[in-house]
Amino acid sequence: MRVIVFGASGMIGYGALHASLRDDAVTEVVAVVRTPLDVAHPRLRQIVHADFTDFTAIQDELTGLDACFYCLGVSAVGRSEAEYTRVTYDYALAAARALITASPGLTFVYVSGEGTDPTGQSRQMWARVKGRTENDLQALPMTSYMFRLGFVQPVDGAVSRTPLYRRIYRATAALHPLLDACSPGTSPPRTLSAGPCSPLPGRAAALAPSCTTPTSTVWPPRGGEGDDGVTRPASR
Repeated sequence: MRVIVFGASGMIGYGALHASLRDDAVTEVVAVVRTPLDVAHPRLRQIVHADFTDFTAIQDELTGLDACFYCLGVSAVGRSEAEYTRVTYDYALAAARALITASPGLTFVYVSGEGTDPTGQSRQMWARVKGRTENDLQALPMTSYMFRLGFVQPVDGAVSRTPLYRRIYRATAALHPLLDACSPGTSPPRTLSAGPCSPLPGRAAALAPSCTTPTSTVWPPRGGEGDDGVTRPASR
């Protein structure tokens, strides 16, 4: 199985990347990045690309893929709707369309967020934009899953690039043992589990949320700590 990851430099993408590299059934992981990742692995191939609204220049490198984990995203805090839409909607649709052409039959997993509004009626800008993104991705001729993350617990060295989120994660980390004791199963699992991703075909469940709660939602398509072998910098 060959998979491609967008957003591998972020916290969620980091998890998808390393979960895929740990899976022996995944023969190659392709990461599309603007800046090379400080990660080395014999099954990792990085494609450095600048314009995420147009993948024409790398179209030939996107062939023969089985699954895409689209984890690229930004916080809406401090961003205009136009700016947020460009990163959230335009980038995702451009990637999906390029993959449909290059790798027909690929399964596309879009990492969304709990509270996303597909009706477009939400008063929250981010929820409307993500809802529109979900709708238009599912309207494309491909198998797609909208994976709505609930609570996120960083594990295995994953770190959010958003300072506010990093503070929140540090502040709530001590609550996880309490949640486990008071209500087993409500806090995020600390190891990789196929859990909520069980509907995904075959090994596409490699995205499985090692950092999400059971309340995370997988929307079905329309129509249709072991060593992972990764060489990391000493500072990670």
